[in-house]
Amino acid sequence: MTLRSVAQAYFAQRDDIADLTTRRPVPSADLAQVDPFLFLNHHGPQTYPPGNNGLPFGPHPHRGFETVTFILTGNLAHHDTGGHQSVIEAGGVQWMTAGSGLIHAEVSPPSFKRQGGSLEILQLWVNLPARLKMTQPAYTGVQADEIPAITLAEGSGTLRLVSGAYEGVTGPIRSLTDVFMSTVHLASGANVKLPAPPVRSVFLYVVSGTIAVAGIPVDQWHLVTLNDDGAAVGIEAMSEATLLFGHADPIREPVIAHGPFVMNTREEISEAVRDYQAGRFNGTGPLVGVGG
Repeated sequence: MTLRSVAQAYFAQRDDIADLTTRRPVPSADLAQVDPFLFLNHHGPQTYPPGNNGLPFGPHPHRGFETVTFILTGNLAHHDTGGHQSVIEAGGVQWMTAGSGLIHAEVSPPSFKRQGGSLEILQLWVNLPARLKMTQPAYTGVQADEIPAITLAEGSGTLRLVSGAYEGVTGPIRSLTDVFMSTVHLASGANVKLPAPPVRSVFLYVVSGTIAVAGIPVDQWHLVTLNDDGAAVGIEAMSEATLLFGHADPIREPVIAHGPFVMNTREEISEAVRDYQAGRFNGTGPLVGVGG
């Protein structure tokens, strides 16, 4: 099987939000997107003391794309104007289709603010094509035990499958655009080949540890882009490592982003702002809190 070669590695720039340690590899001055993957924030790892204020992501709107949030440690309370609410614990994932428009909040539950603890979260934005940008909003939250953990060759690591299919196993979330998404945990010295079908865009981010991709060393907090010259990605773990790994068909449409809205034209952005201000993102009603 031919392996893809490395195009470039991009360091995640530090861009803290209040007291939340945040790194962002994309978008950056050098990389606008990995079509259809638009944005990644890596929050933490850090430890919050008892009596903390928790996450700072109070009610805010989205339209035109999907958010995929991986709770590596800690927990996360979600509620939105579509009537969805949950508290997702460590190892779980939440996948929200903003579509035509939602207002949501992603905050720490009361128990975390009281007690404190460790926190590490990844949030990925996945674009939607024009035909789906105004689709019905939706939300799916899955806990760690709902995500298949697939042992890689010779016990070299584990692939936790969020969406798509791998080795005859299907992830719990059905993507509107056939996105394959997983987290991969590798033992030091592991040597694996992960699928990267031709034409698909590969998203590979090193959450922790050091790896080599096609023989090129890549440290933690780097996003690797790959050339479309093979059908798999060859990865060697130079230390124990955790990766965010996915692939998807590129959309190849204009991307006009304005804060929490991602559309195809400036006119559609203006319409999104007007609709939000007019209360058209309010869905079933006001946000309701979630406990924990």
